[in-house]
Amino acid sequence: MSDLLVALVHHPVYDKNRTVVTSAVTNIDVPDIARSCRTYGAAGFYVVTPVDALRGLVRRVMQHWEADEQRDYNPSRNEALALVRLEADLEGVGIDVERRYGCLPRLFATSARRHARTVTFAEMREKLAEEGAPWLMLLGTGSGLTDSVMDRCEAVVEPIRGPGDYNHLSVRAAAAVLLDRLRCPR
Repeated sequence: MSDLLVALVHHPVYDKNRTVVTSAVTNIDVPDIARSCRTYGAAGFYVVTPVDALRGLVRRVMQHWEADEQRDYNPSRNEALALVRLEADLEGVGIDVERRYGCLPRLFATSARRHARTVTFAEMREKLAEEGAPWLMLLGTGSGLTDSVMDRCEAVVEPIRGPGDYNHLSVRAAAAVLLDRLRCPR
């Protein structure tokens, strides 16, 4: 089975008007997605933003949980945050993955919309089960990953659907659902 890595991408993403923007990092997304990654066996979790101040925010969140008092209070959260890596852009993620694995990752994206390369969860589980280069799951923030990022991906996982028409999960909730569906077939 190939390793699964996760990247929370804050740039380049769209806003609601499909303008390319850099979205804000939220201090809740980082520890929550890290915990989901640790629970479902992801080998790493990248937070991608070109904004130095936002990478600084992530460092402060991580330092809070690394402090002796917090580590003793909640050691499992610290264990999950050990998966977090910060990068300014996806190229930096690729460099880090190549340094760790000796090859670039295979990319797949998630989206609330269907795409030409949409695959089912079952099909993506089969791809993840193959030996080879690690897979990097790209999670878009804002109103989703730009077309230029989507075009770099080998696959796009089908949208998460509930029983109705409403489809607007927070990225941390979507990450947990995606990881569960990709790692735990029913």
